[in-house]
Amino acid sequence: MNGIRIAPSVIAWDLGDLRGAVEIAVRGRADQVHLDIIDGHFAPNITFGPGTVKALRQRTDLKFDTHLMVENPQAYVDKFLDAGSDIVTFHAEVLNERRFDELFRAVRARGREVGLAVKPETEVPGWALARLDKISTLVIMTVSPGFSGQRMDTAVLPKLQKAREYVDEKGLETDIEVDGGVEPENVREVVRRGGNVMVAGAGVYGTKDPVRAIAALREIAESAGRRR
Repeated sequence: MNGIRIAPSVIAWDLGDLRGAVEIAVRGRADQVHLDIIDGHFAPNITFGPGTVKALRQRTDLKFDTHLMVENPQAYVDKFLDAGSDIVTFHAEVLNERRFDELFRAVRARGREVGLAVKPETEVPGWALARLDKISTLVIMTVSPGFSGQRMDTAVLPKLQKAREYVDEKGLETDIEVDGGVEPENVREVVRRGGNVMVAGAGVYGTKDPVRAIAALREIAESAGRRR
């Protein structure tokens, strides 16, 4: 399994102070910054767009993990690549083989990484399993898309474990990212089941000391990884 990574999700901070959210991630020595892009159609919320990502890009060289929760990713992929996204994650629910392959070519032509996400109720489709060698990050959502602060749906954890077993069996380097409700109380189990990238929104930004919260999550997750 790849090393543990902590990816604070800035949507959980004051959206009027996203610069501050990025600065917290930097001070906490996070590995990457998670940017939730929601269009109001795929999920019932609207967050921010490529202009905001471009502005935040000036504040840090941390990896930007841009999670496109949108119905038509083809219309936005180039804009977010231009804005400075390092990983662009698409949702399997709005794709098929052909559309994924088109997006993959667009992202890889720019030298960036491709992620693929599934909602809690969605199984990883067969076409995606056949393309895991092209996917740098498989995102298992443990909350419904749209809003920060939801509790983790632990019923999704067997799907996480199944994905890890498949990746390991195939000898792939694909990261498995867990997105939704990751907190100190459950991160051990998340790692035990095979997650190695922890997206933490309220688990970081909802605490009294978010900088310390990043380090605390890492400490627990890495300890669990050593025992896995």
